[in-house]
Amino acid sequence: MPQPRSSQISLSDTPYYHCVSRCVRRSFLCGLDKYSGQNYEHRRGWVEQRLLFLSSIFSIDICAYAVMSNHVHVVLHVDVKQAQLWSDYDVVQRWHRLHKGTLLTQMFVKGDTLSQGQQLTLDNTLTEYRRRLHDISWLMRDLNENIAREANKEDDCTGRFWEGRFKSQALLDEAAVLSCMAYVDLNPIRAKIADTLETSEHTSIKQRLISIKHPTTTHSLMPFVGNSRQDMLKGIAFSLKDYCELVDITASIIKNNKATGIDYQSPPILQQLGLSDEQWLTLTTEFEKHFSYAAGAEMMMSQFKKHTGHQRIRGMGKAKVLLSCA
Repeated sequence: MPQPRSSQISLSDTPYYHCVSRCVRRSFLCGLDKYSGQNYEHRRGWVEQRLLFLSSIFSIDICAYAVMSNHVHVVLHVDVKQAQLWSDYDVVQRWHRLHKGTLLTQMFVKGDTLSQGQQLTLDNTLTEYRRRLHDISWLMRDLNENIAREANKEDDCTGRFWEGRFKSQALLDEAAVLSCMAYVDLNPIRAKIADTLETSEHTSIKQRLISIKHPTTTHSLMPFVGNSRQDMLKGIAFSLKDYCELVDITASIIKNNKATGIDYQSPPILQQLGLSDEQWLTLTTEFEKHFSYAAGAEMMMSQFKKHTGHQRIRGMGKAKVLLSCA
């Protein structure tokens, strides 16, 4: 039975989540459908563009993504504080970029005078809009519904395009976040549809590699900001260069089907996380296999289980093995 979203998302435990949406049809979301011979590769661009567009509206950052043939992976960071700082006008303007809104929100934008009763109704509406703009379910809804409409139009058909619910995994600590990001970035390598990270089309890792080679290039991804410090800007507290090098090494191991781990001194990120080569390789190739609703150290998993009302969560045993310091 599907779990309520409240039992999968707990912002008091973590702002980081790994979400997966899968297509219900036999025909592919993207790529070449071997049954019909139809090529849907251009749809990967639809998904990528829509996802990056939504990140400019929602108070939700994109840490990693990969658009595959019949599913989409994305690692998200929910920034509630940012949404709370937006003015009412900012909230309405952002919402109207996606939805029509109400008569009162349209009047508000125009600067029309509202009665006391109308203002009270508007205030309640703005409170709801502000909440939705940091709600993962609303972001995924605005992503999936848009792509479904475009695909149905192109296929000249109606009906459901995506599975009814997207999968959500809470990422409870830095090791879970970084390994899940790498797991997402390495999807094309594991699926053997790309030989290198540079040729992994419609992925966040390609966007990040481009930004390294061309520093003036901008992207909409959550930035890496180096080692954590008290006054640091919002971002992932690791070096982008170190992350890309580690993912590149991991891609080479996966591609060459090496049985051994990383062949030289443990990379800086693994040293910071306290993970062994073997733990890292297992996490970045089998992350979804070992964890369901949440991933993190055993203590973090126990807290998440308590806060979300779960009697048990698959992956507690693996947390001891894979996400404990080596």
